[in-house]
Amino acid sequence: VKRRSELMQAAVPIGIGAMAAVLGLDDDTIVSLCEEASTIGVAEPVNFNSPGQVVIAGNTEAVLRAMQLAKQRGAKRAVQLPVSVPSHCSLMLPAAEKLASDLASIAIGDGVFPVLHNVTVSDAEDAAAVRDLLARQLHSPVRWVETVRAMHASGVTTVLEMGPGKVLAGLNKRIEKSMAAIPVQQPGDLEQALAACQGTGNSQPEGD
Repeated sequence: VKRRSELMQAAVPIGIGAMAAVLGLDDDTIVSLCEEASTIGVAEPVNFNSPGQVVIAGNTEAVLRAMQLAKQRGAKRAVQLPVSVPSHCSLMLPAAEKLASDLASIAIGDGVFPVLHNVTVSDAEDAAAVRDLLARQLHSPVRWVETVRAMHASGVTTVLEMGPGKVLAGLNKRIEKSMAAIPVQQPGDLEQALAACQGTGNSQPEGD
């Protein structure tokens, strides 16, 4: 994780890249306005977080232009995010190539339980495929809406968000209202979450 962060930060100098959240437009409109803004630099949809909420990334000038176009097309909000790296867009290709080289020297075993990779919204058990997906994830969109819907389609009824905050739990409720989403931030939260999952009988794939 440390190496991945270092490579991403080194790939694009601070100030050259940007990210912005666009609310209130459908995915096709976001794709279209990014293509229009791409005449002056990279502008790509990179996080499909929930219906009506997409994050874009790329060169700062192009992202700012995409934000203007989004507002012109009726977006509720278009807000630049306080980040220093334009994650998940093609500007991260150099970082992905270096990460792939590093991953080649790390021992990774074949999968023993299903993990849905948000690059492909599918499970990968082969170690070589996992290495490839971990590198591609740096410059590929996060297909979160599809990932959550795939978990729901597989029979998952409860998901746990492991880490600080509860952003994903909130997004998940907007994607599949019937799925319980439980944020786990402290050891006590985990005990309560596991108790809530008792007796579900689900084999639950995880989302990366």
